[in-house]
Amino acid sequence: MNYLAHIYLSKEDKELRIGNFIADAVKGKDFSRFPIRVAQGIILHRHIDTFTDTHPVVRKSKDLIRGTYGHWSGVIVDMYYDHFLAANWLDFHEMPLSDYVQGFYKDLQEQHAILPKRIQNFLPYMIEQNWLYNYATVEGISRIFEQMNHRTKGKSNMNFAPIELLKYYQELEVHFRLFFKDLKSHVEERRLEL
Repeated sequence: MNYLAHIYLSKEDKELRIGNFIADAVKGKDFSRFPIRVAQGIILHRHIDTFTDTHPVVRKSKDLIRGTYGHWSGVIVDMYYDHFLAANWLDFHEMPLSDYVQGFYKDLQEQHAILPKRIQNFLPYMIEQNWLYNYATVEGISRIFEQMNHRTKGKSNMNFAPIELLKYYQELEVHFRLFFKDLKSHVEERRLEL
């Protein structure tokens, strides 16, 4: 899953959300420089990624685009799924998405000192361009795919990913809903173990 899903799955636990958000920028298993709940968020993120990467429904989504995007298909499907979460946000959360993401940006700014350098560097752009909110529209996620393609120096061809999103939209949304139901149950069990 991509950023929005990781944040959402941490519930309203601010430190767990921050850990879940920064996890990809944290290498290794030494989390001692982080508060305990942030460290648990990093661990939760890794559990979510493992569950996602091995789920048969996610594999079906990747198979739809693997021929075009190869090993980038996993990242693209993660972003597709974040799009469906954002586009259908009120099916999953009572707070409007705009308020929810602004609250999360505020949490990140308050905890700026503990964020890995990579996160600190892109955070201003993320907030200015309101990435999390822009996942909700095809136009918004298209801009994010453009930026991702630029960061991969054009190797990923992610700028074309909205074409497949539109082509397989209904099928991908069905995949997302089936998978996300399983993922939420799995995360609830894992959160109880933290």
